[in-house]
Amino acid sequence: MTPEFLRPRPHVAGLHAYTPGLQPTEQGWVKLNTNECPYPPSPAVAEALRREIGADGAALRLYPQPTSARLREVVARAHGLQPGQVCIGNGSDDLLNLLVRVFCSPAAAAGLTVPSYSLYPVLVAIQDGAPEPIPFERDLRLPVGRILASRAPVFFLTSPNAPTGVGFSREEIEAVLRGYQGVLVVDEAYAPFAREDAVGLLARYPNLVVIRTLSKAHALAGIRVGYALADPRVIDLLDRVRDSYNVSRLSQAAAIAALEDPGYYAGIIARIRGTRDRFSADLRDRRGWFTYPSQANFIFTEPRGADGATGLEVARSAYDFLCGRKVLVRHFPSHALTASFLRISVGTDGEMSTLSDTLNAWQSSLRA
Repeated sequence: MTPEFLRPRPHVAGLHAYTPGLQPTEQGWVKLNTNECPYPPSPAVAEALRREIGADGAALRLYPQPTSARLREVVARAHGLQPGQVCIGNGSDDLLNLLVRVFCSPAAAAGLTVPSYSLYPVLVAIQDGAPEPIPFERDLRLPVGRILASRAPVFFLTSPNAPTGVGFSREEIEAVLRGYQGVLVVDEAYAPFAREDAVGLLARYPNLVVIRTLSKAHALAGIRVGYALADPRVIDLLDRVRDSYNVSRLSQAAAIAALEDPGYYAGIIARIRGTRDRFSADLRDRRGWFTYPSQANFIFTEPRGADGATGLEVARSAYDFLCGRKVLVRHFPSHALTASFLRISVGTDGEMSTLSDTLNAWQSSLRA
């Protein structure tokens, strides 16, 4: 029974929170379900954290720089932009939330493609808004015409797409920008692993916002830093609704150190891409399995049963078999396009070998 004193806004009682991937606490898991980097961050990050904390930790009694000013400068320099075109967030999710605060309301929907990052509709619902979904077909072609027809004041597009890993070209994104009347948010969480990105379009399209995170390619998921790149007028709006001290001192220090060591991360990204491409080839060698061409640090594949069948139950069988042997991947059963697939984060070569062997064992168990 709900206590009398609890009187939330009516829409809050019906909200469904975002469901993150499982985070096992015991040892021994091969964890390939949340697209984390399988390698540690640059050694410069740990050194920067030690300096920031100091010998006695006294610096931690002080608030962080409220606008993350130096980090904005480092991000701007990395992308050939001005600091006024950058906003820093407590992870990229923070920035997505700020965009929804600015542009969404019960009367103003947010457009989004489906399937995509499942946090978008959650953030819109928190604002008591309604998402305007535009479904992909199985070929994952960008539905440019339908996006252009949208009247939503803001549209969220993940490129490369999650959970499929399919990337959209700069030309396709520009085709949307040329005609879309609202703000197009291109969520580039996985862009460091892709062939191209949309950052170069910012100079010509003031209605473009590019979102980046340091959680994936920069191995800082535990630090929580993301950033938005946009026209200064959009950045000003985000700063108006941003929490005053939204990024901690330690997070700012770690992010600066990471971004100032691009050579280290170029090696990490190349290594992950190589593992991704080798494992994708392994999946293609499995007779009848369909795997989307990935430009991300994960792979989306459709397993087949012993009789050649695919579908929800086959994917669930593979997922359960893997999980029972402490190999954790991701399954999205609630959407018709994703229900028959598994999303597999790219781990180390050793982890991917364990996964491959376990999938072999699953297939053998079906034939027994």
